[in-house]
Amino acid sequence: MNEPAPSERYRQGMATRRAVLGDAHVDRAGAAATEFDRPFQELITEAAWGHVWSRPGLTKRERSIVTIALLAALGQDDEVAMHVRATANTGATREDVCEALLHVAIYAGVPAANHAIKIAKQAFEQMDAEKAA
Repeated sequence: MNEPAPSERYRQGMATRRAVLGDAHVDRAGAAATEFDRPFQELITEAAWGHVWSRPGLTKRERSIVTIALLAALGQDDEVAMHVRATANTGATREDVCEALLHVAIYAGVPAANHAIKIAKQAFEQMDAEKAA
């Protein structure tokens, strides 16, 4: 059976996803996809990356900061770590992440921010170790 060609929004989403998360991450996600979760991968590529992250209203840096704060407030630990690592590609600084997590403390709660700070510290330490190697 022939698969339909990806939409323009999907192609834009894949380009943005690769620019933010890096080729290695996106390639791993694609290789790990199964028939069960492939529709989900297609959905997030088109909707999150093609519709939202590709919009011109905010920079990738600004979207990165907002995303980290939202994920921290929601307690989405794996996603927080992934998006902290993505700051290497978005231009968001460690100071930006710190400021975002201070907002999380006030608006979503100290425990959520405290846990996200721990995750961010670990991600930055891993990034530093990889850079030094």
